[in-house]
Amino acid sequence: MSVAVPAGRVAPIRLRGTLRQAGIGWIFILPFVVLFVVFYLGPLLVGIGMSFTDMRSTDVTDPLAVNVVGVDNYLRLMNDGAMRKAALNTVVFVVTALPLTIGLGLAAAVLLNSGIARLPAAFFRLGYYLPNITSIIGIAVAWKFLLEPEAGLVNRLLELVGVQGPNWLQSTSTALPSIIVMTAWRSFGFNMVVLLAALQSIPRELYEAAEVDGAGRWARFRAVTLPSLRPVLLFCTVYSSVGFMQFLEEPLVMTRGGPLDSTLSASLAIFNQFGVGNYGYAGAASSVLFVVIVALAVLQLRLGRRR
Repeated sequence: MSVAVPAGRVAPIRLRGTLRQAGIGWIFILPFVVLFVVFYLGPLLVGIGMSFTDMRSTDVTDPLAVNVVGVDNYLRLMNDGAMRKAALNTVVFVVTALPLTIGLGLAAAVLLNSGIARLPAAFFRLGYYLPNITSIIGIAVAWKFLLEPEAGLVNRLLELVGVQGPNWLQSTSTALPSIIVMTAWRSFGFNMVVLLAALQSIPRELYEAAEVDGAGRWARFRAVTLPSLRPVLLFCTVYSSVGFMQFLEEPLVMTRGGPLDSTLSASLAIFNQFGVGNYGYAGAASSVLFVVIVALAVLQLRLGRRR
């Protein structure tokens, strides 16, 4: 026999059930929250606070004894030629590598989703994606050997067709483009996997309807494929640009930022400042880079949603 529950007690019972479910959810996400606070949010706040001081490596043992300098570190950034050069290199890197990476990923995804899929598709997916999960340091070292002016494989192949290859990583005109090509080759596999999954989810009826209307292959790609991939392309753009804004290992291993700071990135310049013990100045540069990355991501998301 069922027992009637007074109407006034239904809301408290539901509220307790909701709170209990929320509590269980927080228990499950608590490890992530702890890791996020300790390794991300905490260092971020410490770095921002440090940017308003003259803290150096010698002050680590007594961090409360440092002097507060206000915005002096930020004003110094504006007059630092090396930092301006690093910022310009980072902009050139992102503007060039981003469309190249996404374009290669889209091309590979379309090929795997069409004619080339008749071949062992898993082999190509693994081959294209493998560099993305390989150590960046290992890939940078391998490419450094490939681009050696005397014994490198690239120049050896160019010699076979009668072309004298340059000193790729020691020339101001080829060092940064070489790193851009290497990064695009390494990174496009992730975009390929994401875009391939999106391509396979597009209903075939849309292509059939467009074909009935007389649309050719290129017209179907523009009218059906690209609009269907727009949310995924937005995700790939934001994800890749955030990563590219922080590129560090490639120039650190391959060129040390040279020649003549032509491959010095913002992250590498900050790394160098931390290395020489200028913690306050490096904290200011890190804070600026963080704000720029967040602003860029928000701008991309807003522009993408408007379209």
